[in-house]
Amino acid sequence: MIVNMKADGWEIIYHRAHALLAAQIAAHWNQADSPLRITDTIAAISHHDDLEKEWEEDMLSEAGAPKDFTLEGQTSVEKLNKHIDEALYRGRWVALLTSMHTCFLNQGSDSEDIAQFVKEQERLQKLWRKELGVTQKEANSDYQFMKWCDRLSLILCQQQIPDNNRKLEINDGPDGQKYYIAKSDENSLTVTPWCFTEYKVKFYVETSHLSQVEFKDNTEIIEALKNAPRKYQEWIFEKK
Repeated sequence: MIVNMKADGWEIIYHRAHALLAAQIAAHWNQADSPLRITDTIAAISHHDDLEKEWEEDMLSEAGAPKDFTLEGQTSVEKLNKHIDEALYRGRWVALLTSMHTCFLNQGSDSEDIAQFVKEQERLQKLWRKELGVTQKEANSDYQFMKWCDRLSLILCQQQIPDNNRKLEINDGPDGQKYYIAKSDENSLTVTPWCFTEYKVKFYVETSHLSQVEFKDNTEIIEALKNAPRKYQEWIFEKK
């Protein structure tokens, strides 16, 4: 989960909610430049964080505060394999992009088990590309699109937008172009170069608020989260 400190407690954004925001972003991408399998790609983006089940996991830091995802340890190979298997229920294209993303997140690991997992995933990716009739270049382009949407969603959820009209690089898009986010004024943001179909678009994510700062155990924070008030955080983007 994504944890933001507030003056009156904590703002919590579940990883699946962040993934749904990334899918919203993908759905508004300029239709003329959208991936050929746009529906399947959006499905992959929407479900790429289904591995995260916060109410079933260790959610507290050593200090008893809600634990941000950046503090989490290595995910087991068993869970990673299950994640890919479940993605395959939606189709090989969804599994392919999910597998590529999982390998990206686990690249450079010192674990031999993870290294073997990545090697097996690369074998499966090659098989799925052959069966689907797509090249490595085509798959890489669509995965870059997925990664771009995921990155912009994280920038928004983690409140990383810079002040004073400064630009922040999002990521390379599927076309190899670099994109930047910035505040256009107090009430709206912009992306340059502009990449959405509409000249003005609204994105949103659901957040939970915890007024309690510290928790004694997982049971207490899970119960607090299940009963926490929720609201939508919204962002307006406009072409400039």
